[in-house]
Amino acid sequence: MEELRLKTEMRGAHEQGSKASGRLRRSGLIPAAVNRIEGGTTLLKFNAHAFEMMLKHHTSEHVLVYLDLDGTILPALMREVQHNVMTSKPIHVDFGEVSLTKKIRVSIPIRVLGEPEGVKLGGGVLQQTLRAVEVDCLPTDIIEHFDVDVSALKLAQTLFVRDLAMGDKYTIMTPKDISFAGVVAIQEEAAPVVAEGVTAIAPEVVTKGKKEEDGAAPAAGASGAKAAAPAAKAAPAAKAGASAKK
Repeated sequence: MEELRLKTEMRGAHEQGSKASGRLRRSGLIPAAVNRIEGGTTLLKFNAHAFEMMLKHHTSEHVLVYLDLDGTILPALMREVQHNVMTSKPIHVDFGEVSLTKKIRVSIPIRVLGEPEGVKLGGGVLQQTLRAVEVDCLPTDIIEHFDVDVSALKLAQTLFVRDLAMGDKYTIMTPKDISFAGVVAIQEEAAPVVAEGVTAIAPEVVTKGKKEEDGAAPAAGASGAKAAAPAAKAAPAAKAGASAKK
């Protein structure tokens, strides 16, 4: 990963607080804070455009940044970036100072590459069940993502965390028996999962058109049709009554 450097300045007492932070943002600066290794917090400010350009091609949660603080280089891990909910522009950044000689624990995304054989020839579908792994590594060894080639994966085959080849720089802390990708057959309808001792109930089928459901109350049209039958039988009597009046 390329080395990222950012020129920063200390924030004075008059540049602290919500109103002062708002003034900094309007002037094109971003307020920030760095948690120091020895304790305490250093308040900084830096150019908003320079920060956005620095992160333009970086999407990882954990980014190592060398903060140039008035000529002193401070290695720090970017912990959190707060954004404006309307514009998505960064409005505040939290850093944590790190030692370049001590390992830290970070979460690194898994990126699967290629079209599996089980998808291309077997008609299956690729499922990624784990998006990132926890590892211990030096700050300088943090990468954007681990790339995994899944093109040889056949139908019904699964890859586990233990299958990741990361090298000696990384100590995987995620349990190794957890799967992260696999090719499964496409199922038309999954069987319902039923707790022990509970009777399975057939799923309700909703169809278009006028077909009635079993056991459902008759529709208004059906009621009218049934009601029409007695009326038809009564018709001759009514006719007879009419003749009698004549």
